[in-house]
Amino acid sequence: MGSRKRIVIDNEVPFVEGVFEPFAEVEYVPSDKITREVVKDADGMIIRSRTQCDASLLEGSSVKFIATDTIITSHIDLDYCSEHGIGVKNAAGCNAGGVMNYVFSALYGVASRQTINLDGDTIGIIGYGHVGSLVAQMARYLGFKVLICDPPLASVMNSGDFCSLDYLLKNSDIVTLHPTVDNETRKMADEDFFNKMKDGAMFINTSNGELVDEDALKKSIPRLGPVIIDTWGHEPNVDKELVDMVDIATAHIAGYSYQGKQNGTAICVRALARFFEYPQLYGFFPKTEIQELESIKLDLRGKTQGEIAAVIQYNYPIFTDDFIFRLDPGKFVELRSNYKYRREFYVEY
Repeated sequence: MGSRKRIVIDNEVPFVEGVFEPFAEVEYVPSDKITREVVKDADGMIIRSRTQCDASLLEGSSVKFIATDTIITSHIDLDYCSEHGIGVKNAAGCNAGGVMNYVFSALYGVASRQTINLDGDTIGIIGYGHVGSLVAQMARYLGFKVLICDPPLASVMNSGDFCSLDYLLKNSDIVTLHPTVDNETRKMADEDFFNKMKDGAMFINTSNGELVDEDALKKSIPRLGPVIIDTWGHEPNVDKELVDMVDIATAHIAGYSYQGKQNGTAICVRALARFFEYPQLYGFFPKTEIQELESIKLDLRGKTQGEIAAVIQYNYPIFTDDFIFRLDPGKFVELRSNYKYRREFYVEY
């Protein structure tokens, strides 16, 4: 694609400064300043979820490729892009490890605080994509029974763990949400959903606030076990009453690991590099410049629940995030923008 391209990049995308400069003209712009005028002569973009990419932004521009440093694409008009020959790439799966870490830090942390014995428990996982499948792997490694509800996948997966939603809700001690949001899943966790859950069952949502009817959740909390919420229905305007009612509340930071951010930027850079034919960047991955943020392998086999809780909390002390968020839930955006990325932990399955 010969001529030198112009690339507009959200200035909060990490690890990307200086990467494209040998090949293209690059402009780093705050998300709220990425306007029609700014992108008019751009060939490519790397954005985050705060930039709405639709006709009002893209009409008449020379944009041919958009990479978003997010899993979601709801901020991009995919139909418009398809009709106008604009390629789109999201960072699917980039933060799966971080979310998995959050789920088990929360699960073991709240179990320790409330003296809940997890031995023999069943984890019900709704949605078996990048995150759900990783949560299932970790759950099996730790000795949990696993149930999975993901109807589109159930027909092609040869696994007895797949079941109906009703069966999962009735038989799970812990229910964790990981589906994508669509017309079928939006507010799927409604009054009927919670009524079908076991008394005392734990509920975790690290996926998307739109999956939950928060009024129904508030009504159900008295009969549920611990409730852990990282994603909220009307972000950044969270329901402060609900914050006070749940056992762990955080500012949509479950996936905010150092490795997740590296992965997200790598996916975006590689996608743009392939589209504009910069072969030197096809294998790009950001260097870990801070040794303390290198991911760490844990060996949890044969350990007691208390030992597992202690090791996981040492590596990700989730109650710090909970405490800071509760101090002022109104600082939702600020907390996310200033979050200090944590390192991921992993195990050998």
